[in-house]
Amino acid sequence: MATANSLNPLSPNLPSPKLPVNSRERIIAWVATFIGVTVPVVGLVTAGILLWGEGFHWVDLGLMTGMYLLTALGITVGYHRLFTHRAFQTIKPIKYTLGALGSMAFQGPLIQWVGMHRMHHQFSDEDGDPHSPHAPRRRFLTRVRGFWHAHIGWAFAPMPAGMERYAGDLIRDPGINLVSRLFPFWALLGFLIPAAIGFAFGGWNGAFTGFIWGGLVRIFILHHATWSVNSVCHLWGSQPYRSDDHSRNNPFVGILALGEGWHNNHHAFPSSARHGLRWWQLDISYLFIRGLELCGLAWSVRLPSAEEQTARLKTTPITEPLPKPAP
Repeated sequence: MATANSLNPLSPNLPSPKLPVNSRERIIAWVATFIGVTVPVVGLVTAGILLWGEGFHWVDLGLMTGMYLLTALGITVGYHRLFTHRAFQTIKPIKYTLGALGSMAFQGPLIQWVGMHRMHHQFSDEDGDPHSPHAPRRRFLTRVRGFWHAHIGWAFAPMPAGMERYAGDLIRDPGINLVSRLFPFWALLGFLIPAAIGFAFGGWNGAFTGFIWGGLVRIFILHHATWSVNSVCHLWGSQPYRSDDHSRNNPFVGILALGEGWHNNHHAFPSSARHGLRWWQLDISYLFIRGLELCGLAWSVRLPSAEEQTARLKTTPITEPLPKPAP
């Protein structure tokens, strides 16, 4: 079991990338984000209408829940902990599968997502952070605008120029590069799979409801769960560790985002495969990684030592035992 240092070795010491001024790129970014945000909302409204007319069945619930868990793990375990922070290593078939599942979450190509998130860690809550709230607590409207920017507003702007510098290790990997370039295919597959399963159980009507619940509604919920890590978890919650930013632990987001809401823990120990560092901090993503490790399918799983955790505590050390790396 490897040790997770408090500093992230994958965050390059680079200046903040500048946003391009090309108006065409700004329009494309705005339209793409508008479609990506509004289409799931349309799905949610359609689902509400179907539910009112008894158009919701156990198959739809299973598709929504199953696709949510699979694609959320693609983001939390794959995009975030594996590819962005190298918190563990695994075999190529699992690595590529996680990349494909993360793409089905409809949050952008793998390399772009990783570059953006590494940039966030380098400039967390400072100039250059692409999605920090930056909202003073004393001014309500300013804080509301900051929340909106951190939650989704930042995505309406073009991607920062030169962001690929933050994901050079992935660009040099032919397999990962291919997975990232195939993002449109994986995203489409994220809709076709629940529709196909729905068709197998209920014909064309089942395909339609499977597409709505396992596709659009699932993406709507997952989008806001993920975006809440950027917004909610930089405004509300506890800060047990020193992290030099405003990251916070939020239990609600911690559960909904499969462990990502223990955000102060993560910013204190970016390379850790485990974000829920206390026994009561549910971290489904780490349980998945731990399961892979027990099966011999994951190794070099990085965790902060008890000494590292104690050294970064902001207050008097907590009396409960700190989690220790497994032998």
